[in-house]
Amino acid sequence: MARLRVLGVGAGYFSQFQYLGWRNIADADCVAIVDRDQPKARALADRYGIPAVYGDLDAALDAVKPDLVDLITPPETHHACVARTTARGIPTICQKPFGTSYADAVALTELAERARVPLVIHENIRWQPWYREAGRMIDAGKLGTLHSIAFRLRPGDGQGQDAYLERQPYFQQMPRFLVKETAIHWIDTFRFLMGEVAAVYARLRRINPVIAGEDAGYIVFEFENGTTGLFDGNRLNDHVASNPRRTMGEAWIEGSTGVLRLDGDGGLWWKPHQQPEVRHEYDRGPDDTFGGGACEWLQRHVVAHFVSGTPLENTGRAYLANLRVQEAVYRSAAVGRRIELASFDPLTSTFPSLQFPKV
Repeated sequence: MARLRVLGVGAGYFSQFQYLGWRNIADADCVAIVDRDQPKARALADRYGIPAVYGDLDAALDAVKPDLVDLITPPETHHACVARTTARGIPTICQKPFGTSYADAVALTELAERARVPLVIHENIRWQPWYREAGRMIDAGKLGTLHSIAFRLRPGDGQGQDAYLERQPYFQQMPRFLVKETAIHWIDTFRFLMGEVAAVYARLRRINPVIAGEDAGYIVFEFENGTTGLFDGNRLNDHVASNPRRTMGEAWIEGSTGVLRLDGDGGLWWKPHQQPEVRHEYDRGPDDTFGGGACEWLQRHVVAHFVSGTPLENTGRAYLANLRVQEAVYRSAAVGRRIELASFDPLTSTFPSLQFPKV
């Protein structure tokens, strides 16, 4: 089979990790980058051996005729871009946050489904090697009957006037920040490891007054199988790690036979019940890219679907479950009570937005 021709759209900070991933995949060629900032796109193209750069999406689609589009742009661009790619029948990977709102994400999903064109959301945290290994251990019965999961987010990048400005300055202006930008990763990963969410309770707050949205909070999860989860997020403090951004924090998964712990360097530690903790050896992936190569693992998964027909994870339709949980979290924080997912519809539920004093 011929190598998949991939068109990358976007040249922002995070795109480097996706272009690196495409360079490493033998069954795919990233043939061009589209971005209005063509000098920035050209720098990325030269860095990753990508032959062409365009300033207009339609011109690029006409010229390179891609088999797959990797959309690495902000949410406000998603609808127009996905409409163009699906109209041409081109499968698309769409960066998260997916769309500008839950309603927009539903509309984009339905647009792709009507066109019978695959739409995959670039949700990469579940592809970090430590979570894939944890999933394999759970599936093999290593943890016995699952009890709970917890993640303590501490990237340490959110303090002071210059918080986030070096890498992703738009973070400062997001009215919804911690959950929409960051905790959504662990909503997805918790579902991957523990199953579907039955209910949530959340308390959210803003610690750094220079940003618009929330940057700390607690989310309590109840899963349909009776297990529980806790997301404890605080972007201002860091954790013990050689690189706090490698795992972004620490995790614990508890079961009847013991506890699996993730440390800040991607190490997994297994503590059998009432026995000493020991290191669990596995391949943690490369140290010189994001999340142990998580972007590349997601991309390899998508390529495998088109080459071998393996099922896709995180299609647009599947990803809407994450966004329903996200909306329930914001509703819980706004109204101060537990929200059951079975009776919650983000399209019909109204609730006050979180308000933080202006500085």
